Amino acid sequence: MTSAERMTKALWSARRQRRPRAVARATLLWAVSYAGFGLACALSGTSLLYRGGDPVPSGLGWAVVGVGALGTAASGAVVLCGPRPALRVLLWAVCGLAGIAAFSLLMDVIALMLGQGVDSWASAAHKVLAAIGAVLLAATARSGRRRPAGTAGTAVRAPSAAPRAVQLGAWAGTLAFVPYAAMKLVWASGGTFAGITGEEMLAVSERNGASGIFLALESWGLDPTALLAALGVFLLWGLVRPWGQVFPRWTPFLRGRRVPRWLPLAPALLGAATLAPYGVAGVGYVALATAGAVTMRRGDFHSSGDALLVGWIGMVAFAAYGIALTIAARSYWLRTRPAR
Repeated sequence: MTSAERMTKALWSARRQRRPRAVARATLLWAVSYAGFGLACALSGTSLLYRGGDPVPSGLGWAVVGVGALGTAASGAVVLCGPRPALRVLLWAVCGLAGIAAFSLLMDVIALMLGQGVDSWASAAHKVLAAIGAVLLAATARSGRRRPAGTAGTAVRAPSAAPRAVQLGAWAGTLAFVPYAAMKLVWASGGTFAGITGEEMLAVSERNGASGIFLALESWGLDPTALLAALGVFLLWGLVRPWGQVFPRWTPFLRGRRVPRWLPLAPALLGAATLAPYGVAGVGYVALATAGAVTMRRGDFHSSGDALLVGWIGMVAFAAYGIALTIAARSYWLRTRPAR
């Protein structure tokens, strides 16, 4: 081994020793802040859970305190003792709890993008904090892993397409959105579907507090959720095709450069974590309603049958797309890892 190789190996060894504790310190800061946020909400009686726009009285604030305390203990132990197998297990467990707490963050993001308000800023802030914590906890759990012997440097992989099975999943996720987008566009264009006209649906949106941007797009025959579905499909195919790893030629100053991994992965993971469980649970519910095991609420529709039809279209789209997005994001993550 040459002196240059020994120096490189020593630098990588020192970096491996520093990185877990540096990441753990950031996680420790988050955990203390998260527990403090939960304590403040619990003591002030601020609700962090809403159902149908109405606050749900619960002790969720104390649950947040508990998750923050577990995160504090685990990350603090990593700072003091370094990463240990038992600590990694605890970190992943807390990461899962934080991920569950961040559920429906995507819905709040979409509402804000369309100019609508959220149910509660405290609830939205809680979801943002939980999402940040999930990322930090996962980074801490993965930090400090040993690099394979003889791999001092890294190399960028060439852009590649996902395996055929993953691309077939992307097709399934895309096609599942076609009935959903068609239904929305029928209403936006003034047509009738599931017994409700476009004018009635527009009145429902206005009554439910839709923003001026949302109502303006609807009046132009463009449904905002259908447009978001199109963006979601674009993201999905960017994850499975080589063009999603390199900036296109028409982008100034970035032409031909590699796309940072976090740029498509951040919205993909957020979307997958929200839509996959939401869609799967929704499909289970409408299946039970179809079998007569539960009663489907009529809501804004003229009959429970109409509501059930729309429920099937929406939930199948969310479930199929969410699962496809999860698989595509994992494939993208693996294909864009630096070659060692």
